[in-house]
Amino acid sequence: MGQKVHPHGFRLGVIYDWESKWFAEKEYKDRLRDDIELRKHILDLLPDAGISRIEIDRNANLVTVTVHTAKPGIVIGRGGARVEELRGSLEELTGGRVRVNIQEIRTPELDAFLVARSVADQLERRVAFRRAVKQAVQRTMQRGAQGVRISVAGRLGGTEMSRRETETAGRVPRHTLRADIDYGLAEAHTTFGRIGVKTWIYKGDILPDEVEEEFEEPIEIEEPPPVEEAEPVAEEPVAAIPDAMRGPQHTPISVEQQEAVARQSQEDA
Repeated sequence: MGQKVHPHGFRLGVIYDWESKWFAEKEYKDRLRDDIELRKHILDLLPDAGISRIEIDRNANLVTVTVHTAKPGIVIGRGGARVEELRGSLEELTGGRVRVNIQEIRTPELDAFLVARSVADQLERRVAFRRAVKQAVQRTMQRGAQGVRISVAGRLGGTEMSRRETETAGRVPRHTLRADIDYGLAEAHTTFGRIGVKTWIYKGDILPDEVEEEFEEPIEIEEPPPVEEAEPVAEEPVAAIPDAMRGPQHTPISVEQQEAVARQSQEDA
């Protein structure tokens, strides 16, 4: 049984921040339910706006909603009419003041949810799942991603038995906390059931500022100068010594000669 962790929740407080920013003690579950209904209401009201995520910031008497979208023109509408309609509906839903901010996503190919939603839309139009996944991977890698992984699961191609197919390019270190990995999940509602699409996009590493430490400069030790090897001195030939300077010379004699000399000395005596 696989123990899975959401890539965003795994990195909260390390390199990512919370999408809902507020504090509550007794009314926690009520505010959580309000956030879920508020996000669902925006996605139902603007299904074709390419909305990736919605950030909610609650103050004392003001709710600030930041909508990250790849198509800001659809959210704003002509003359800002559509965003005013959205703000009015959100005020009715929450019962208080609401401020709506629009944040544009300049490269939707590097947003995991938008990539997953694009693949799911193609599956709903009966495009071959392998073709849709391969094209999405190629587009994402061409826009500068260091790695991408797309997994589709369900009754692929209308088969009787469901299965899972995965396409990967580059590297996706899912267990590295400093790795900036965007994750998105989308569902394709087809005539033969739902097909889930999961996307992981690796954009590089994020190093916190406090990680940068000051290192002491290494002490340089001066090395002694290399000792030059002395050149070998050529040996001079030894001059021949004259016989007069050599001193007495001894001539070896045999044992027989020594005995003859001893007999001669006895006879003389």
